[in-house]
Amino acid sequence: MQIITEQQVADFLDPELAFFAVQDVFASMESGAWNFPVVREALGYQNALYGFKSGFDPASGALGLKAGGYWPNNASRDLANHQSTIFLFDPDTGQCKALLAGNTITALRTAAASAVSIDRLAIKEPSTLGLVGTGHQSVFQLEAALRVRSFDEIVIWNRSHRDLTKHRKVAEFYGVSLREADLEVVVRSAQVIITITSCFEQLFPDEWVGPGTHVAAMGTDTKGKQELDPRLTQRALRFTDEIVQSKTIGEFQHLTTDVDITPIGAVIAGTAKGRTHDDQVTVFDGTGVGLQDLACAQAVVKAMGI
Repeated sequence: MQIITEQQVADFLDPELAFFAVQDVFASMESGAWNFPVVREALGYQNALYGFKSGFDPASGALGLKAGGYWPNNASRDLANHQSTIFLFDPDTGQCKALLAGNTITALRTAAASAVSIDRLAIKEPSTLGLVGTGHQSVFQLEAALRVRSFDEIVIWNRSHRDLTKHRKVAEFYGVSLREADLEVVVRSAQVIITITSCFEQLFPDEWVGPGTHVAAMGTDTKGKQELDPRLTQRALRFTDEIVQSKTIGEFQHLTTDVDITPIGAVIAGTAKGRTHDDQVTVFDGTGVGLQDLACAQAVVKAMGI
């Protein structure tokens, strides 16, 4: 069994490789790959959330699980709040073939999922990207979004007054201006909005979101969490990574009526439509599926020649 460190993962997995790994596994989910039920619970200790995500993709041979969760007090320890480890198994024998540090993979695969949704669902020429949330994950989200669309500016809601040096470096690399603004300004001015928070109540009202906007809601992955106004998700075209997760631990758990939800994999595979005109509002609920982690872990192992 190979043990692969965070540094090794960072050396072999970049945003482009993660994008295509996630895009491919979303398509595979429409033709035989599946995620097993998620276990995710509050520990009642350190305010932590802990759980397991697992799955199997026959097309790539990715079989395994991710164990980990969210420790909100880690910032005071100079550690990332999200901590995880990924196990890959040989589907022919059941033997564990690799154990990978999972923090970098989690960050890159989450950003890749958001970018896939933007690539498939956002209007072709958006002028403004709105970023709601400035934690560790948001820099990855920013870079992934800038890879798939050209924007004139980035507007960020920085509620926690965090240092945005890394964000500004990414924006400068892609030649895009960046500014901070109040939340209402961010939401009203953007044609693509990424929400990446740990909130348990809606961040902004439905009426702030204008026609043609694509919202990638990436923070809701636990019962009770919420980022979006249910009136927004009710009126929008709804897409997600995995329907069952979305209804149980994702953003669409807050809809009281049964509604149509389209897997993003069906759009990629060509069996379902995405956006059909520029005035539609689209919402992608990124709950985070185990197959995303396994696909990126498999890509690292392959790149390393293991």
